Amino acid sequence: MENVIDPAVPESAGMFSALSTGTPSCYTVSQRLRSGYHAFWYRLGEGLRWSRGIYRERPAVQLSALADGQQARIAFLRRKFTVRFERYCEERTALKSYEYLDILNQAWTAWGQPRPTGVVVHDVGSSNFWYARVLQSFFRPSSLTGVEVEGYRIYANGYSRWDYAQGYVQGLPQTSFVVSSYAQYDQKADVVTAWYPFVTAAPVLAWRLPLALLTPHAIFSRIASNLTATGLFVMVNQGAEEAAIAANLCRAAGLDQRWSYEVPPTIRSRHQRPVVSCWSPISER
Repeated sequence: MENVIDPAVPESAGMFSALSTGTPSCYTVSQRLRSGYHAFWYRLGEGLRWSRGIYRERPAVQLSALADGQQARIAFLRRKFTVRFERYCEERTALKSYEYLDILNQAWTAWGQPRPTGVVVHDVGSSNFWYARVLQSFFRPSSLTGVEVEGYRIYANGYSRWDYAQGYVQGLPQTSFVVSSYAQYDQKADVVTAWYPFVTAAPVLAWRLPLALLTPHAIFSRIASNLTATGLFVMVNQGAEEAAIAANLCRAAGLDQRWSYEVPPTIRSRHQRPVVSCWSPISER
């Protein structure tokens, strides 16, 4: 198989396009050609559903070469959430996990409300769900489901995204990984999370996906319909520009903003500050 992808794909997926979502006619010829190429490999991967078996990272056990600020922040998170991500995964994944947990903690602290715990949680666009333990640590959910549309991407080592996900969720209570577009995932949840969801064309192509998978209207509508009456949608976007596009999509889907918070520099540096926002069904406000 020739289209092998390295697991270390860019988290930010490059610079975000100013294009709003729209019909294929909105895309350039170059974008459509790239999309067609990615579509071929996407269909092949989903058709083969390749699995080499569960992939488990070798735990780092300890983190090395941390700056003073990183050490202090990680020590705080360890105490507050009783976590040691490095005991379960390699150093790079552990650092990303502490960063995601820090983003959630800072945003919720700024809001000043208790976080929901013991609830049903869905995560939209989970990749290989390397951060499942983060969501477990923060929400202490009664069940946690990661939903990813491209679940069988093959990595350079011959393992698939599915294989990685099974390793990351193994041992976590009531945690599962589902290969599906969330637009077709009809299950109720008390909390739905989405980390850097696709709302413009550029990141979709940067992640080597076909533009046919850019369906934010359908996905945000499904999020709204899946939420329980008092449910919350927690979204993290790359910077204010992307957050504004995503906010319009939320409102169009029938969601109302509860709060929004731009996270200051955290454990790892980023080109754009993450913007965390929380939404609920309009009828409940």
